[in-house]
Amino acid sequence: MSENVLEVKDLITAFRMEDGEWLRAVDGVSFRVPKGKTVGIVGESGCGKSVTAMSIVGLLPKPMGHVLEGQVMFKGEDLSKADHDRMHEVRGGEIGVVFQEPMTALNPLHRIGKQISEALILHRGLSKREALIEAVDLLEKVGIPAPERRVLEYPHQLSGGMRQRVVIAIALACKPDLLIADEPTTALDVTVQSQILDLMKDLQNEMGMSTILITHDLGVIAGHCDEVVVMYAGRVVERAPVREIYASPLHAYTRGLLNAIPTLNTPRKSRLNTIEGQVASIKEFVSGCRFCQRMERTGDTLNTRAPFVEISKDHWVEACPKCVDKSILQNVH
Repeated sequence: MSENVLEVKDLITAFRMEDGEWLRAVDGVSFRVPKGKTVGIVGESGCGKSVTAMSIVGLLPKPMGHVLEGQVMFKGEDLSKADHDRMHEVRGGEIGVVFQEPMTALNPLHRIGKQISEALILHRGLSKREALIEAVDLLEKVGIPAPERRVLEYPHQLSGGMRQRVVIAIALACKPDLLIADEPTTALDVTVQSQILDLMKDLQNEMGMSTILITHDLGVIAGHCDEVVVMYAGRVVERAPVREIYASPLHAYTRGLLNAIPTLNTPRKSRLNTIEGQVASIKEFVSGCRFCQRMERTGDTLNTRAPFVEISKDHWVEACPKCVDKSILQNVH
Protein backbone atom coordinates (compact mmCIF):
# COMPACT_ATOMS: atom_id res chain seq x y z
CA MET A 1 0.00 0.00 0.00
CA SER A 2 1.24 3.50 -0.85
CA GLU A 3 2.77 5.63 1.86
CA ASN A 4 0.41 8.45 2.82
CA VAL A 5 1.82 11.96 2.53
CA LEU A 6 -1.15 13.37 4.45
CA GLU A 7 -3.62 11.84 6.91
CA VAL A 8 -6.46 13.99 8.24
CA LYS A 9 -8.03 12.36 11.30
CA ASP A 10 -11.33 13.45 12.92
CA LEU A 11 -10.75 17.11 12.03
CA ILE A 12 -13.11 19.61 13.65
CA THR A 13 -12.82 23.26 12.57
CA ALA A 14 -15.12 25.92 13.99
CA PHE A 15 -15.70 29.65 13.85
CA ARG A 16 -16.39 31.67 16.99
CA MET A 17 -19.20 34.16 16.61
CA GLU A 18 -19.43 37.53 18.37
CA ASP A 19 -21.88 36.07 20.89
CA GLY A 20 -19.33 33.37 21.80
CA GLU A 21 -21.09 30.55 19.98
CA TRP A 22 -18.90 28.05 18.11
CA LEU A 23 -20.14 26.99 14.67
CA ARG A 24 -18.58 23.83 13.23
CA ALA A 25 -17.80 24.21 9.53
CA VAL A 26 -15.82 20.95 9.46
CA ASP A 27 -17.19 18.23 11.70
CA GLY A 28 -15.08 15.10 12.18
CA VAL A 29 -13.51 14.85 8.71
CA SER A 30 -11.03 12.04 7.97
CA PHE A 31 -9.23 11.13 4.74
CA ARG A 32 -5.77 10.33 3.41
CA VAL A 33 -3.59 11.39 0.48
CA PRO A 34 -1.26 8.62 -0.76
CA LYS A 35 2.14 9.56 -2.14
CA GLY A 36 2.02 10.52 -5.82
CA LYS A 37 -1.79 10.27 -6.02
CA THR A 38 -4.58 12.80 -6.56
CA VAL A 39 -7.49 12.92 -4.10
CA GLY A 40 -10.56 14.87 -5.19
CA ILE A 41 -12.81 16.58 -2.66
CA VAL A 42 -16.25 17.22 -4.12
CA GLY A 43 -19.49 18.74 -2.87
CA GLU A 44 -21.70 21.79 -3.18
CA SER A 45 -20.79 25.25 -1.92
CA GLY A 46 -21.05 25.42 1.85
CA CYS A 47 -20.02 21.81 2.44
CA GLY A 48 -16.65 22.63 4.05
CA LYS A 49 -14.22 21.79 1.25
CA SER A 50 -12.21 25.01 1.30
CA VAL A 51 -12.30 25.27 5.10
CA THR A 52 -10.81 21.76 5.27
CA ALA A 53 -7.99 22.83 2.93
CA MET A 54 -7.30 26.03 4.86
CA SER A 55 -7.27 24.05 8.12
CA ILE A 56 -4.50 21.84 6.73
CA VAL A 57 -2.19 24.77 5.92
CA GLY A 58 -3.17 27.00 8.84
CA LEU A 59 -4.81 29.75 6.79
CA LEU A 60 -8.10 30.02 8.65
CA PRO A 61 -9.31 33.60 9.15
CA LYS A 62 -8.22 34.84 12.56
CA PRO A 63 -9.29 35.31 15.27
CA MET A 64 -12.57 33.51 14.44
CA GLY A 65 -11.37 30.25 12.87
CA HIS A 66 -9.80 27.47 14.95
CA VAL A 67 -9.03 23.78 14.66
CA LEU A 68 -10.71 22.43 17.81
CA GLU A 69 -9.93 18.73 17.51
CA GLY A 70 -8.29 16.16 15.29
CA GLN A 71 -4.94 15.66 13.61
CA VAL A 72 -3.37 16.80 10.34
CA MET A 73 -0.50 14.35 9.92
CA PHE A 74 1.85 15.55 7.17
CA LYS A 75 4.80 13.21 6.63
CA GLY A 76 4.42 12.05 10.23
CA GLU A 77 4.14 15.56 11.75
CA ASP A 78 0.91 16.90 13.24
CA LEU A 79 0.49 20.32 11.61
CA SER A 80 -2.49 21.15 13.83
CA LYS A 81 0.01 21.55 16.68
CA ALA A 82 2.75 23.32 14.68
CA ASP A 83 3.69 26.89 15.65
CA HIS A 84 3.55 29.92 13.37
CA ASP A 85 7.20 29.70 12.26
CA ARG A 86 6.89 26.03 11.32
CA MET A 87 3.72 26.63 9.33
CA HIS A 88 5.48 29.48 7.53
CA GLU A 89 8.13 26.96 6.44
CA VAL A 90 5.54 24.39 5.38
CA ARG A 91 3.36 26.74 3.31
CA GLY A 92 4.97 27.31 -0.04
CA GLY A 93 7.92 25.11 0.83
CA GLU A 94 6.51 21.62 1.47
CA ILE A 95 2.84 22.29 0.65
CA GLY A 96 1.86 24.44 -2.33
CA VAL A 97 -1.57 26.04 -2.59
CA VAL A 98 -3.46 27.11 -5.73
CA PHE A 99 -6.25 29.43 -4.63
CA GLN A 100 -9.69 29.76 -6.24
CA GLU A 101 -9.41 33.19 -7.87
CA PRO A 102 -6.01 34.03 -9.40
CA MET A 103 -6.71 37.77 -9.58
CA THR A 104 -7.11 37.97 -5.80
CA ALA A 105 -4.30 35.47 -5.16
CA LEU A 106 -1.81 37.70 -6.99
CA ASN A 107 -0.75 41.13 -5.73
CA PRO A 108 -1.76 43.72 -8.36
CA LEU A 109 1.05 46.08 -7.24
CA HIS A 110 3.97 43.75 -7.92
CA ARG A 111 5.38 42.32 -11.11
CA ILE A 112 4.91 38.63 -11.83
CA GLY A 113 8.63 37.90 -11.52
CA LYS A 114 8.83 39.42 -8.04
CA GLN A 115 5.86 37.39 -6.81
CA ILE A 116 7.36 34.10 -8.00
CA SER A 117 10.82 35.07 -6.73
CA GLU A 118 9.51 35.73 -3.22
CA ALA A 119 8.86 32.03 -2.54
CA LEU A 120 12.24 31.04 -4.00
CA ILE A 121 14.12 33.58 -1.86
CA LEU A 122 12.23 32.69 1.33
CA HIS A 123 12.21 28.91 1.06
CA ARG A 124 15.21 28.04 -1.12
CA GLY A 125 17.57 30.86 -0.17
CA LEU A 126 18.23 32.03 -3.72
CA SER A 127 19.54 35.50 -4.51
CA LYS A 128 17.24 37.95 -6.31
CA ARG A 129 19.05 37.33 -9.60
CA GLU A 130 18.94 33.52 -9.21
CA ALA A 131 15.28 33.66 -8.23
CA LEU A 132 14.37 35.75 -11.28
CA ILE A 133 16.14 33.30 -13.60
CA GLU A 134 14.28 30.43 -11.90
CA ALA A 135 11.00 32.38 -12.25
CA VAL A 136 11.50 32.56 -16.01
CA ASP A 137 12.10 28.79 -16.09
CA LEU A 138 8.94 28.17 -14.06
CA LEU A 139 6.81 30.32 -16.37
CA GLU A 140 8.14 28.38 -19.32
CA LYS A 141 7.37 25.11 -17.54
CA VAL A 142 3.73 26.10 -16.98
CA GLY A 143 3.34 26.99 -20.65
CA ILE A 144 3.45 30.80 -20.66
CA PRO A 145 4.90 32.18 -23.91
CA ALA A 146 7.71 34.78 -23.84
CA PRO A 147 8.42 34.22 -20.11
CA GLU A 148 11.31 36.72 -20.14
CA ARG A 149 8.80 39.46 -20.91
CA ARG A 150 6.02 38.17 -18.66
CA VAL A 151 8.12 38.31 -15.49
CA LEU A 152 8.22 42.10 -15.92
CA GLU A 153 4.45 42.46 -16.33
CA TYR A 154 1.68 42.97 -13.76
CA PRO A 155 -1.26 40.58 -13.14
CA HIS A 156 -3.78 42.83 -14.92
CA GLN A 157 -1.77 42.50 -18.13
CA LEU A 158 -2.36 38.76 -18.28
CA SER A 159 -5.45 36.75 -19.25
CA GLY A 160 -7.31 34.67 -16.66
CA GLY A 161 -5.74 31.45 -17.89
CA MET A 162 -2.23 32.93 -17.78
CA ARG A 163 -2.79 34.29 -14.26
CA GLN A 164 -3.85 30.83 -13.14
CA ARG A 165 -0.66 29.40 -14.66
CA VAL A 166 1.34 31.98 -12.68
CA VAL A 167 -0.41 30.91 -9.46
CA ILE A 168 0.48 27.29 -10.25
CA ALA A 169 4.09 28.31 -10.92
CA ILE A 170 4.25 30.00 -7.48
CA ALA A 171 2.73 26.93 -5.80
CA LEU A 172 5.24 24.61 -7.47
CA ALA A 173 8.29 26.88 -7.12
CA CYS A 174 9.77 24.95 -4.20
CA LYS A 175 8.85 21.50 -5.51
CA PRO A 176 6.35 20.69 -2.73
CA ASP A 177 5.42 17.20 -1.58
CA LEU A 178 1.72 18.15 -1.62
CA LEU A 179 -0.25 20.52 -3.82
CA ILE A 180 -3.68 21.76 -2.70
CA ALA A 181 -5.65 23.09 -5.67
CA ASP A 182 -8.85 24.81 -4.54
CA GLU A 183 -11.10 24.95 -7.61
CA PRO A 184 -8.19 25.91 -9.89
CA THR A 185 -10.37 26.28 -12.99
CA THR A 186 -13.06 28.61 -11.59
CA ALA A 187 -14.19 31.28 -14.12
CA LEU A 188 -12.07 29.81 -16.93
CA ASP A 189 -13.56 28.67 -20.22
CA VAL A 190 -13.68 24.93 -20.86
CA THR A 191 -10.69 24.89 -23.23
CA VAL A 192 -8.44 26.68 -20.73
CA GLN A 193 -9.82 24.50 -17.92
CA SER A 194 -8.68 21.39 -19.75
CA GLN A 195 -5.24 22.89 -20.41
CA ILE A 196 -4.78 23.87 -16.74
CA LEU A 197 -5.82 20.43 -15.45
CA ASP A 198 -3.61 18.62 -17.95
CA LEU A 199 -0.73 20.89 -16.99
CA MET A 200 -1.18 20.09 -13.29
CA LYS A 201 -1.31 16.37 -14.03
CA ASP A 202 1.87 16.51 -16.14
CA LEU A 203 3.73 18.48 -13.48
CA GLN A 204 2.54 16.07 -10.79
CA ASN A 205 3.88 13.10 -12.74
CA GLU A 206 7.15 14.91 -13.40
CA MET A 207 7.68 15.97 -9.76
CA GLY A 208 6.13 12.92 -8.05
CA MET A 209 4.01 15.03 -5.71
CA SER A 210 0.58 14.34 -4.26
CA THR A 211 -2.44 16.55 -4.99
CA ILE A 212 -5.71 17.49 -3.32
CA LEU A 213 -8.11 18.74 -5.99
CA ILE A 214 -11.17 20.59 -4.68
CA THR A 215 -13.96 21.02 -7.21
CA HIS A 216 -17.70 21.03 -7.87
CA ASP A 217 -17.17 19.23 -11.17
CA LEU A 218 -17.52 15.45 -11.04
CA GLY A 219 -16.29 15.30 -14.64
CA VAL A 220 -12.98 16.75 -13.48
CA ILE A 221 -12.88 14.18 -10.67
CA ALA A 222 -13.40 11.31 -13.12
CA GLY A 223 -10.59 12.40 -15.41
CA HIS A 224 -7.93 13.52 -12.95
CA CYS A 225 -8.33 11.84 -9.54
CA ASP A 226 -7.42 8.47 -8.02
CA GLU A 227 -9.65 8.71 -4.95
CA VAL A 228 -12.75 10.76 -4.13
CA VAL A 229 -13.93 12.34 -0.89
CA VAL A 230 -17.59 13.41 -1.02
CA MET A 231 -18.39 16.13 1.52
CA TYR A 232 -21.80 17.32 2.64
CA ALA A 233 -22.56 19.92 5.32
CA GLY A 234 -19.11 19.76 6.91
CA ARG A 235 -18.80 15.97 6.88
CA VAL A 236 -17.48 13.22 4.66
CA VAL A 237 -20.45 11.11 3.56
CA GLU A 238 -18.56 8.79 1.19
CA ARG A 239 -14.94 8.03 0.32
CA ALA A 240 -13.66 5.57 -2.27
CA PRO A 241 -11.40 5.03 -5.30
CA VAL A 242 -12.72 7.01 -8.25
CA ARG A 243 -13.78 3.98 -10.30
CA GLU A 244 -15.67 2.56 -7.31
CA ILE A 245 -17.57 5.80 -6.72
CA TYR A 246 -18.76 6.00 -10.31
CA ALA A 247 -19.53 2.30 -10.60
CA SER A 248 -21.26 1.89 -7.24
CA PRO A 249 -22.20 5.10 -5.40
CA LEU A 250 -23.69 4.18 -2.03
CA HIS A 251 -24.87 7.39 -0.35
CA ALA A 252 -27.99 9.16 -1.62
CA TYR A 253 -26.09 12.46 -1.86
CA THR A 254 -23.36 10.92 -4.04
CA ARG A 255 -26.00 9.38 -6.28
CA GLY A 256 -27.74 12.74 -6.52
CA LEU A 257 -24.53 14.46 -7.61
CA LEU A 258 -23.86 11.83 -10.26
CA ASN A 259 -27.44 11.91 -11.56
CA ALA A 260 -27.17 15.67 -12.01
CA ILE A 261 -24.41 15.31 -14.63
CA PRO A 262 -25.72 15.60 -18.20
CA THR A 263 -24.60 12.81 -20.53
CA LEU A 264 -24.29 12.45 -24.28
CA ASN A 265 -27.61 10.58 -24.18
CA THR A 266 -29.45 13.43 -22.44
CA PRO A 267 -32.11 14.79 -24.85
CA ARG A 268 -31.60 18.37 -25.94
CA LYS A 269 -33.51 21.06 -23.99
CA SER A 270 -34.63 18.50 -21.42
CA ARG A 271 -34.80 19.39 -17.74
CA LEU A 272 -31.65 18.27 -15.90
CA ASN A 273 -31.84 16.30 -12.68
CA THR A 274 -31.27 18.27 -9.49
CA ILE A 275 -31.06 17.50 -5.79
CA GLU A 276 -34.08 18.88 -3.97
CA GLY A 277 -33.57 21.53 -1.30
CA GLN A 278 -30.25 23.10 -0.38
CA VAL A 279 -27.44 22.80 2.15
CA ALA A 280 -28.66 24.04 5.52
CA SER A 281 -27.11 27.09 7.15
CA ILE A 282 -24.22 26.19 9.45
CA LYS A 283 -26.30 27.51 12.36
CA GLU A 284 -29.06 25.03 11.54
CA PHE A 285 -26.98 21.83 11.21
CA VAL A 286 -28.52 18.90 13.06
CA SER A 287 -26.40 16.47 15.06
CA GLY A 288 -27.61 13.49 13.00
CA CYS A 289 -27.83 12.98 9.23
CA ARG A 290 -27.73 16.33 7.50
CA PHE A 291 -28.86 14.98 4.14
CA CYS A 292 -32.00 13.68 5.86
CA GLN A 293 -32.40 17.23 7.17
CA ARG A 294 -32.26 18.51 3.59
CA MET A 295 -34.84 15.96 2.47
CA GLU A 296 -37.08 17.07 5.38
CA ARG A 297 -37.25 13.55 6.79
CA THR A 298 -38.24 12.86 10.37
CA GLY A 299 -37.07 10.33 12.93
CA ASP A 300 -33.97 9.27 14.84
CA THR A 301 -31.60 9.80 11.89
CA LEU A 302 -31.80 13.56 12.51
CA ASN A 303 -30.62 13.17 16.11
CA THR A 304 -28.00 10.43 15.92
CA ARG A 305 -24.98 10.57 13.63
CA ALA A 306 -24.53 7.34 11.69
CA PRO A 307 -21.15 5.56 11.91
CA PHE A 308 -18.64 5.82 9.05
CA VAL A 309 -18.17 2.23 7.89
CA GLU A 310 -16.13 0.37 5.27
CA ILE A 311 -18.49 -1.45 2.87
CA SER A 312 -15.78 -2.90 0.64
CA LYS A 313 -12.03 -2.38 0.38
CA ASP A 314 -11.32 1.37 0.75
CA HIS A 315 -14.99 2.23 0.13
CA TRP A 316 -16.37 4.05 3.17
CA VAL A 317 -19.78 5.60 3.70
CA GLU A 318 -21.77 7.34 6.44
CA ALA A 319 -24.21 4.52 7.15
CA CYS A 320 -27.50 6.40 7.52
CA PRO A 321 -30.24 3.78 7.00
CA LYS A 322 -32.35 6.31 5.07
CA CYS A 323 -29.54 7.40 2.74
CA VAL A 324 -27.84 4.04 2.12
CA ASP A 325 -29.61 0.91 0.89
CA LYS A 326 -30.40 -1.33 3.88
CA SER A 327 -29.32 -4.45 1.99
CA ILE A 328 -25.81 -2.99 1.78
CA LEU A 329 -25.70 -2.13 5.48
CA GLN A 330 -26.84 -5.66 6.46
CA ASN A 331 -23.51 -7.04 5.26
CA VAL A 332 -21.47 -4.71 7.48
CA HIS A 333 -20.16 -6.25 10.66
